[in-house]
Amino acid sequence: MMDLVIFDCDGVLIDSEVISARMLIAELALHDVRIDTAYVARHFLGRSYPTVLRQIRDEFGIHLPEGFEAAYRARLISAFRSDLVEVAGVRAVIAGLGVPYALATSSSPERLGESLAIVGMADLFAGRCTTASEVANGKPAPDLFLRVAEKYGVAPARCLVIEDSRAGVEAGLAAGMNVWRFTGGSHLAGLDLSLEEGPEPHRVFATYADFFHLAPQLLKGDAHHEQG
Repeated sequence: MMDLVIFDCDGVLIDSEVISARMLIAELALHDVRIDTAYVARHFLGRSYPTVLRQIRDEFGIHLPEGFEAAYRARLISAFRSDLVEVAGVRAVIAGLGVPYALATSSSPERLGESLAIVGMADLFAGRCTTASEVANGKPAPDLFLRVAEKYGVAPARCLVIEDSRAGVEAGLAAGMNVWRFTGGSHLAGLDLSLEEGPEPHRVFATYADFFHLAPQLLKGDAHHEQG
């Protein structure tokens, strides 16, 4: 039995990664850095912005100008306002949970707040959010998830992490938590995830319609939960 469900945000609650990838690819191209969506998925998913910048600097030998981040974020939020949607079925899962839930993300508090507001999920996660700004090391280090468990007073082994990225899966496993990988985000469509290296999640699922079939004990009012 799990006592806490921890959701990643981008690619798990909101279908934002495909938009972020498109905007980042376009922004980097203005500085003669050429990457594609597969590169973004392999190197950037689940990572904080400073980690992304470090990867670009190390691989391409380029220091992006001081105004790059501000310009990218402004264009990204503009694109979110017109294109961002929540992931299908996740709201019903949250409503059906019989245990507490939380959000853990590598996004900045500002971007997280705007993203949740755009899709109308701000109230669902009010007071439930933890960002990478609260810990020393971002994913794939376990710090972020351990911080959430500490806040809720729940043992890591009693936490279930829902992640879409390899870095997030590694972070959850390193924290000693149960980890399910959600592969239903549009950013993962057509990618061969079997080519990725690293530890495997406990389960993989592609639609939230399967969530309570995989863990009926987490459903509100379920007999397993009442007895637990």
